[in-house]
Amino acid sequence: MKLVIDKLSKTYNNGVKAINELNLEVRTGMFGLLGANGAGKSSLMRTIATLQNPDSGHIYFNEQDIHQNKMAFRKVLGYLPQEFGVYAKDSAEQLLHYFAILKGISSKKDRNKIVEEALHLTNLYDVRRKRVSTYSGGMRQRFGIAQLLLNNPQLIIVDEPTAGLDPTERNRFLNVLRDIGSDNIVIFSTHLVEDVKDLCSEMAIIRKGSILSKVAPINAIRSLEGKIWKKIISKSDLEKMKARFKVLSSSYNEDNSLSIRVLAVEKPNDTFVAIAPTLEDYYFSILNLN
Repeated sequence: MKLVIDKLSKTYNNGVKAINELNLEVRTGMFGLLGANGAGKSSLMRTIATLQNPDSGHIYFNEQDIHQNKMAFRKVLGYLPQEFGVYAKDSAEQLLHYFAILKGISSKKDRNKIVEEALHLTNLYDVRRKRVSTYSGGMRQRFGIAQLLLNNPQLIIVDEPTAGLDPTERNRFLNVLRDIGSDNIVIFSTHLVEDVKDLCSEMAIIRKGSILSKVAPINAIRSLEGKIWKKIISKSDLEKMKARFKVLSSSYNEDNSLSIRVLAVEKPNDTFVAIAPTLEDYYFSILNLN
């Protein structure tokens, strides 16, 4: 399976250019789309999901232009937006049967089978008769995955799915995505670097509607080996350090000093120590270069 985005652009009526001549190719597996809030991730996801038309450019799924035949494409698409509503009085099982009917699964026997499979896969079977409105945030996200699996989608889009989840719920949700990501294209849009590191075999960094980098996370980290240095400084020295070095990030220590992480081909001076690079270092280095 292959998704190809070719010179895609979208400008809204208020003048905001959300997607800017964007090119991207995604193949089977988990793909992370990483960028800050407002980088254009949701606009791109909505365009891929055929919820809005681009101003120019094309999107091809398995060599077919998705906007030329939206209904055929939607039959193989699963989409989980940032927020989705639920019916207050219905259980997960009832809602999934209702959604299955809407997706054209008319046989009750077939519905029973696919709903049960979706509930098991998302670890919701034991709470299938509880109202979805009473679910925690993580359980609702897993229910969102369950409903999009009903039509056996080949392309799955999840937009900022772990925002607001506690660590336990986040891990459960990511495990569900891992289970479904091996045989499908799953595009995982997030501003959280750790989500991409833990989940995706390939990723792209987006800013101002353009792709800045496309790389495997492991290769991104390897590209910075021997180039990341750490130094402890006082808060008052931060701006001076930024003027002299490529400071990627800073964090407070218990004594209110700062630890800075610097990108440099060679050791800046004897006050710095070498440290192992992280995917977050790569992310900040790409943003600093562009």
